Amino acid sequence: MDIIGQFPLFYFPEYGSAWIMGVTGTIHILASHTSVGAAMLFAFLAYKAYKENRTDLYSYMKRYGMFILIFAYVIGSITGTGIWYTATAASPRGISALIHNFVWVWATEWVFFVYEVIGVFAVVYFIDKIDKKTHLKLTFTFAIASVGTLALIIGIISFMMWPGTEAYYTTGSASDAFFGINTFPHMFLRVGFMIMMSGIIGMVISSSMRKENEALSNELTRKMGFVSLLGGFITLFFFMWYMGTLPENAHAVFNVTKESIIQNRIILAILFSLYFLLAIVRPKTINTVLASSMVVIILIAGLWPGEKLRESMRKPYVAGQYIYSNQIVSRDVPGKRIKGELPVIAEKGLLQVNPFVPENLKVITAENKHEAGKLLARLACSNCHSLEKTGVYRPLKERLTGMDKESIKAILYAIGAGGMNYMPALQLPEDEYDALAEYLASQKY
Repeated sequence: MDIIGQFPLFYFPEYGSAWIMGVTGTIHILASHTSVGAAMLFAFLAYKAYKENRTDLYSYMKRYGMFILIFAYVIGSITGTGIWYTATAASPRGISALIHNFVWVWATEWVFFVYEVIGVFAVVYFIDKIDKKTHLKLTFTFAIASVGTLALIIGIISFMMWPGTEAYYTTGSASDAFFGINTFPHMFLRVGFMIMMSGIIGMVISSSMRKENEALSNELTRKMGFVSLLGGFITLFFFMWYMGTLPENAHAVFNVTKESIIQNRIILAILFSLYFLLAIVRPKTINTVLASSMVVIILIAGLWPGEKLRESMRKPYVAGQYIYSNQIVSRDVPGKRIKGELPVIAEKGLLQVNPFVPENLKVITAENKHEAGKLLARLACSNCHSLEKTGVYRPLKERLTGMDKESIKAILYAIGAGGMNYMPALQLPEDEYDALAEYLASQKY
């Protein structure tokens, strides 16, 4: 019997397994992107303090650094570990693909990251304890290490969207996987967002200093307004370039919700532009409550929809456009000695070839049909969809409401034939189609 290299199913009711990783990842991105943006900002402030003999800027840097230590590095480290845990549970073959393609890239990134973690302590601790020129050099190496982690990780994340070149599938080369056509626009897009976040967080810190030194507080709030405005402009500019480098399936997903996404981005762009301009023109009006509220808004209304969009646009793939989101290998990758699994699944059935399916469900009978259909739904659909009537993220109830068994089966046939290029083209034997359709119809969405 043919067996495919699947792992045990991780299923999270109501939300779908992949979205647990998404929630963790969104919080991690807020923290990690702020830390890289702050590293670049520290280098700028240290240069200004050294050249203009502005010792007052060091007190701001120290307060900012302590905030970053707690906010970015503690929360970022915890959620970073959380991403590894949730991603390994929800998408083990996706993580395996990334590790097998980029093991030395990741090892190099960890060297930069270790220096970055040590560097943030050193940058903060050695203010006023070493000469200014040495401290300036320290801040620049800290910034370089931070940007280095970004540059290495972006190549890996971009590969999750697609390698960008057919050569990768033949060569299996890490460089062909890393240097896709969307790697650099993706990197500069995130650099812009990091600069913007450093300014947004910077306003939280500067506004908290108003009682101690109002003039310095206003000056720094104004500067952070300029920094944020610059970062926002860079983000929007490279977003346009980035969208032009995405594969066809990404645009198919994007087009489904394009109007609401564009509307959301326009509203956010106007809101934050007004906020940045207010900080520049009337810095006194930016208080700690308002500045902190804008951080929450960027997390909930900016980052979360943005990460949902990026995760959605990868569909039906989770990595390299050869591993489906439901962990099935969809094509041959000769350069990695990987064989596609769709033919054997179409011939023998998903229940037959998955090693973790219980023996009593491998052959569909009248008695186990409902249970087999339920398991098929979880194996094939739950990484993207929540299956329950009360499902929260991309629930099937929104797609199947009011449909009977034959209507649902017709949709499954169309998906299997590749009629929806953002859904896995997974062909099943007739008895598995029938069991899956009957189970979904029984839910009475």
